[in-house]
Amino acid sequence: MNTDLVNSAQRPVNSSFSAASSAQEVLAGRDLSGTRAVVTGGYSGLGLETARALAAAGARVVVPARRPEAARAALAGAAGCEVVAMDLADLGSVRAAARRIAELLPGIDLLMAVAGVMATPERRVGPGWEYQLAVNHFGHFALVRELYPLLAADGGARVVVNSSAGHALTAFRWQDPHFAGGYDKWLAYGQAKTANALFAVHLDVLGRADGVRAFALHPGRIITGLQREMTLQEQVDRGWVDEQGTVVGAGFKSPSQGAATGLWAATSPLLAGRGGLYLEDCEVAVAVAPGTPMDDGGVHPHAIDPQAAARLWELSLAATG
Repeated sequence: MNTDLVNSAQRPVNSSFSAASSAQEVLAGRDLSGTRAVVTGGYSGLGLETARALAAAGARVVVPARRPEAARAALAGAAGCEVVAMDLADLGSVRAAARRIAELLPGIDLLMAVAGVMATPERRVGPGWEYQLAVNHFGHFALVRELYPLLAADGGARVVVNSSAGHALTAFRWQDPHFAGGYDKWLAYGQAKTANALFAVHLDVLGRADGVRAFALHPGRIITGLQREMTLQEQVDRGWVDEQGTVVGAGFKSPSQGAATGLWAATSPLLAGRGGLYLEDCEVAVAVAPGTPMDDGGVHPHAIDPQAAARLWELSLAATG
């Protein structure tokens, strides 16, 4: 890896926004009429904030959802939002959803990969895939592959993938990506988030000739449904919430603030002609040295390594067909 070249791209662009900025502030004054967006996870947590903000700015938003009726209820009153059934853990469902989206939209300007799971108990799906890798990465990889002709149709599309500071926990585990040698829910989460970042790196390489640019991001620390498979006591022990479930952790964002970086990635003119970058707090993150503590921010080299990104792309192609 040419470390200097990769790291040099990870330089702030003097955004006028910050960690405190909200989704509404990022999109203030923007008219997204005519913009066609797909938002996975767009009916809870950050995805719901993202879908609502895009729709309020005039975009047409399609929300693929594992629980379509719950999605329709959550999005009631959000004009311009449509729901399509999809389970990211089931490639057949992903492909069926892509076909339905192609019936609804002649092209896609924004694809926001917001859906995800975190620190789940050991679970296997498909041909024995580790669940967090399957949902967070393979499902989104397959969806973007299926929808790529719509992304490339008019040029200028952006794909925005929610990664996490959790990528700092581990590089991709090439020798045992599905934890056959013993499961660790946090390493599995970290690997999936590293995969999200690497996916954006290589998608940008392949897509830029068609005007398709990709970004990965850390949305910040936010309590949403993402923590649903953690016990309250686990969250208390980590200092995130108190015994009543009230957020007490330092530096936590609201869901609207958590959605802001993704919306900035999707719409900021400062990112025009750029891609393959890792973002945080409505800004391009700096590259940090290996071993830097996760809570210090920045992106670790293993998550933006172009060789690793190309290798993961080939592994993902082979896995998903």
